[in-house]
Amino acid sequence: MKDITKKYTNGEVTVVWKPNQCIHSTICFKGLSSVFDPQKRPWVTPEGGTTQQIVDQIKKCPSGALSYFMNDEAGSEVNVEAETIVETMPNGPLMVYGNVTVKDASGNLTKKNNVTAFCRCGSSGNKPFCDGSHKRIGFSG
Repeated sequence: MKDITKKYTNGEVTVVWKPNQCIHSTICFKGLSSVFDPQKRPWVTPEGGTTQQIVDQIKKCPSGALSYFMNDEAGSEVNVEAETIVETMPNGPLMVYGNVTVKDASGNLTKKNNVTAFCRCGSSGNKPFCDGSHKRIGFSG
């Protein structure tokens, strides 16, 4: 699978989208359709909302496919400064809110910030992360 990263900016904030991580929860466009509209190309138009609206909406992304950085802080990571919270989503992934480091079977470490969705159904093509396969297979749990 090709690793794609797309960036969209309003001059103040840059929205970073990684489509391979997206689980199509629809939270982004249901919450801020003036910025996130999958019917348009490009589907992210940062000029459609204020910087604060965009940041607040991106923080709700369950997969981490959407992230952001402030243009005047380019190169620095946005980190959650809070305790880690784990939530089981009905018929969906295990959500982890906070900063986590994931170690894969080969020993490689991946840092995740804000929100990370972990697969519970066993069908993800991007294990241990959720890729939305639970919807396709009708996972219940």
